[in-house]
Amino acid sequence: MEADLVAVLRCPVCGGALALTDRTAHCPRGHAYDLAKQGYLNLLPSASTGIDGDSAGMIGARTVFLGSGHYAPIRDALILAAAGLRDDDLVVEVGAGTAYYLAGVLGTATGRRGVALDVSRYAARRAARADSRIGSVVCDAWQELPLLDDSAQLMLNVFAPRNAAEMARVLAPDGTLLVVTPNQQHLAELVGVLGLVTVDEEKERRLQESFAGVFVRSGSEVVEETMRLDRTAVEQLVLMTPSARHVNYRELTGRLAVLPEPAIVTLSVTLSTWRPV
Repeated sequence: MEADLVAVLRCPVCGGALALTDRTAHCPRGHAYDLAKQGYLNLLPSASTGIDGDSAGMIGARTVFLGSGHYAPIRDALILAAAGLRDDDLVVEVGAGTAYYLAGVLGTATGRRGVALDVSRYAARRAARADSRIGSVVCDAWQELPLLDDSAQLMLNVFAPRNAAEMARVLAPDGTLLVVTPNQQHLAELVGVLGLVTVDEEKERRLQESFAGVFVRSGSEVVEETMRLDRTAVEQLVLMTPSARHVNYRELTGRLAVLPEPAIVTLSVTLSTWRPV
């Protein structure tokens, strides 16, 4: 975590700007936060919502699955949507996980910086190693985000919680929010067979309602591809998602055995673009 990235963060207790001295981030009121040895900064407030972040196993499965390129079409669409970024812009990803998408959007611009926010310390460890230009921070997305007002030019939100008011506060007035949400067709071939969590039929309406009066949609596109996954990849896919918390592993193993190999699985998401009101 470099000093210039700490400088865009704010104290979760008093909201004061943070500065880095040696390996400690501190605010003018004396609140201090030590960098973890893995390189991330824990700014999770004591009054957090208590949401459990992804486990080490979930993050490990996600690292392998995303590293295999199965969700590259999503990353490529985000990179294309962010084509207007300047070389010195700050990009923030809320619910960043391993920072796979954030690192892709940063591209090769040496002056571009990123902040990866996630409630999971296991995710934060991975994100801290994703790219030297990324600062990794543990925080609760449902509380105040530990970033200064108007500090980000671009914000990413991929399959993650959305706190519209806080995201709008952090995003610059001329900034852009890119949101990726699953469609009903997403992983449809696996949902029934493996007992996965289904996509909320009201997701689009809920998204619109959550952003009403705060963001206005300026565009959207469907990203859809056919994936050919062996059983190991399907297992990694299940174990990296919220379904991992609901599926019995022994039962999952049995269900995986009946899948054809490779399994033909649909990737179907909507990438929507939003501007602050």
